[in-house]
Amino acid sequence: MKQHLQDLIGQAIHQLQERGQIDIDTLPKILISDSRNPEHGDFACNVAMMLAKLAKKAPRQLAQMIIEALPESARVSKVVIAGPGFINFFQAADNLYAVVPKILTAAENYGLSQLGAGKKVQVEFVSANPTGPLHVGHGRGAAYGATVANLLEAIGFEVHREYYVNDAGRQMDILAASVWLRYLELCGEELTFPSNGYKGDYIWDIAATLHREHQEAFRQPISDVLANVCADEPAGGDKERHIDDLIAAAKRVLGESDYRVVFDQALKTILDDIRDDLALFGVEYQRWYSERSLMEGGAVDRALERLKTAGHLYEKEGAWWFRSSDFGDEKDRVVLRDNGQSTYFASDIAYHMEKLERGFDRVIDVWGADHHGYVPRVKAALTALGSDADKMDVLLVQFAVLYRGGEKLAMSTRSGQFVTLRQLRKEVGSDAARFFYVMRRCEQHMDFDLDLAKSQSNENPLYYIQYAYARICSVQRQLAEKGLLFDQEQGLAHLDRLAEKHESELLSALARYPDVVEKAALNEEPHQLVHALRELAHAFHSYYNAHQFLVDDEVLRNARLSLVTVTGQTLLNGLSLLGVAAPQEM
Repeated sequence: MKQHLQDLIGQAIHQLQERGQIDIDTLPKILISDSRNPEHGDFACNVAMMLAKLAKKAPRQLAQMIIEALPESARVSKVVIAGPGFINFFQAADNLYAVVPKILTAAENYGLSQLGAGKKVQVEFVSANPTGPLHVGHGRGAAYGATVANLLEAIGFEVHREYYVNDAGRQMDILAASVWLRYLELCGEELTFPSNGYKGDYIWDIAATLHREHQEAFRQPISDVLANVCADEPAGGDKERHIDDLIAAAKRVLGESDYRVVFDQALKTILDDIRDDLALFGVEYQRWYSERSLMEGGAVDRALERLKTAGHLYEKEGAWWFRSSDFGDEKDRVVLRDNGQSTYFASDIAYHMEKLERGFDRVIDVWGADHHGYVPRVKAALTALGSDADKMDVLLVQFAVLYRGGEKLAMSTRSGQFVTLRQLRKEVGSDAARFFYVMRRCEQHMDFDLDLAKSQSNENPLYYIQYAYARICSVQRQLAEKGLLFDQEQGLAHLDRLAEKHESELLSALARYPDVVEKAALNEEPHQLVHALRELAHAFHSYYNAHQFLVDDEVLRNARLSLVTVTGQTLLNGLSLLGVAAPQEM
């Protein structure tokens, strides 16, 4: 419908130009928006206000001229001017009724389109370091990334979901060292655990598994471990240097082979836990991409060599630096340390280079908001490599803050004091967690009210939507209990009986649904779908409370049952895109 209205307005303006009534060289994009108040129309357009200055006309005067030049359309019943110059359109009743057979025919495909057909999109999300269980902050990125992927797929894009596994680098070495130190304690060695090591019961669990499977094969006297390391952290000293010394000691004492066993035990345990956690959260990936594979496959060396050959790297104090400041970054960045080790940034350059080499038309990265400074440097590297950095879209997700009983819950990953995604799912359920996570724009701060998410009241937006679907299912059960049959053909033949205000509002909400899905997908804004489903649920609840459906008038009954049926189908479709269930009873 919006495209139809854009075409009508475009034709009207062209007509005015040909008549010489207005003199405008270029037209802005004609935007059609949903009307906020159904009493003022179904759709609104602000083109008259946008063109008024160029046309040298008052906005309302120009709006009237456009209305008078509009071609006739059977899909429009009335056009009026509102406010300072909005052009508001009322849909014809027949056009609204047409949505009912349309939904019945499409069923679970209602709202889907082929807008993105032939284009490949990669969505990389969560990608948390496998150094501990997923916490509630990761949960928001998981729900958001999964829903964006669903929406893009719904409008025809070929979507590839990917998790980038940071299975190399310093944080993983800290994890391995933390596990080994706990293992030594289980073997009877006495030591002071570093304050910046990874803590939490899960570290003890991995160490216990290591001890159970290998006994004391990896035990070394603590005196040997600390041969070149201070037994205690220096008071007020360099704690980061201390943990690095412990890592170096672990590698020296264990040797490469045994250290790799400890490292891989920690990695596999946590990564398996992450996989299971996300699967139970309804999140699946086509690929889990290993950072280590980038290094072992030579992609990092290849990326750095390309940058070096193009003159975008320089050596300083034994390290190699990328001239990212030449491409808009605030300063240059190290890609190869003076000890010959590549940096995280070097791996990220190689990974994004490889993404585009795989032929994706667009790559979407879902990162935590604390990574905002990382965006310009990665795009700078892609530009330096000769790739199209505009193909990369980074969505920054604010972490969620949990509240229970009005009190904020503390979070700290290394200390082990955090609420895991698994704990959240157990408390509020996957449906509530996924729904609440995408209720707002990803860049907006989020306070997650656990009490609200668990409540069975109209204040809980998910409950309100699911209850609308459950009510529809109850109507269908009541129909069977009364021995009545739904004559769909008769209902479709008499949709003109749906003349009540609540019915018109419900039909309008249903007709808007495909546009909402498309807009939510293209703008990467799942919250738009959430809001549309709330409005649809509200329209249905209002209808349900005001009218009887199983009336004696058979024709009216079947017309209303047709409307109720397609409302249920649309709610089901929308909740499915959000990764949320639609229970038949509540």
